[in-house]
Amino acid sequence: MNSQHVVIDVSLVRRLIASQFPKWQELPIDPVATSGWDNCTFHLGKDMSVRLPSAAEYELQIEKEHQWLPKLAPALPLPIPIPLAMGNPEYGYPWKWSIYRWLEGETAASGTIANLVEFAIDLANFLKALHKIDTIGGPPPGLHSFYRGGSLSVYDNETRRSITALKDKIDASMATEIWETALSTSWENPTVWVHGDINVGNLLVHDGKLSAIIDFGQLAVGDPACDLAINWTLLHGESREAFQKTLLLDKGTWARARGWTLWKALVVAAGLTNPNNSESKQCWRIIADVITDHQKAI
Repeated sequence: MNSQHVVIDVSLVRRLIASQFPKWQELPIDPVATSGWDNCTFHLGKDMSVRLPSAAEYELQIEKEHQWLPKLAPALPLPIPIPLAMGNPEYGYPWKWSIYRWLEGETAASGTIANLVEFAIDLANFLKALHKIDTIGGPPPGLHSFYRGGSLSVYDNETRRSITALKDKIDASMATEIWETALSTSWENPTVWVHGDINVGNLLVHDGKLSAIIDFGQLAVGDPACDLAINWTLLHGESREAFQKTLLLDKGTWARARGWTLWKALVVAAGLTNPNNSESKQCWRIIADVITDHQKAI
């Protein structure tokens, strides 16, 4: 992937706003406490956020969000980011960037969830609503979505490399079985909208409840299995059962979901991806959990 080192700080954001959106230049700008890996996020005034891609490969997501989020939002049961303006390269910053309506809440990574079962049902109902939206003209999986919504085979070499590297630390034969089971299935239904990155960092919590879904940079139309990893990364016990029962997806989709979850946990455990990944501290637990769940499903 092509990227270049760019310092993204309050000073840069202030200059970009003053130059391109002078009506907002007097508003305070503050870094968001927990910013993502793909984008650097800043609070603009009380009601807006500024997101700047951190590398060239993430710029592909900007125009896509501006085109599709306003069309998806009315059909969804929870708030999602609404783009307000798109910025252009300037002052040495080489990519397009966005201003969005601010959404209140803490991420599920740091916020307090009052009832995880209720949270799981609310998230499942959000995904069901997303799946019902017409996909005509929607973007197929590709580099812009890091192939979310597409075939797991894109990550076959990476997954097998990780299993080999971790063979002394995990049940390598079982991990291989899970991966090959996932690859042996496919989504046979019409394509659906997928968020592409349903994780604790992109789920907002307010007053103990799921309040909004953010960061649709990996949005695509395809196979929904990629959006189900939260089943193992956050949910457990009754909440996991409630999530699965509410979604009512077929056995093959859950097999691919285990594949997506296993791939991400493996590459994190093997050190092949972002060391600040939100699942990095849990990767070993997630791998064990997926293996246990696969064994129950056999």
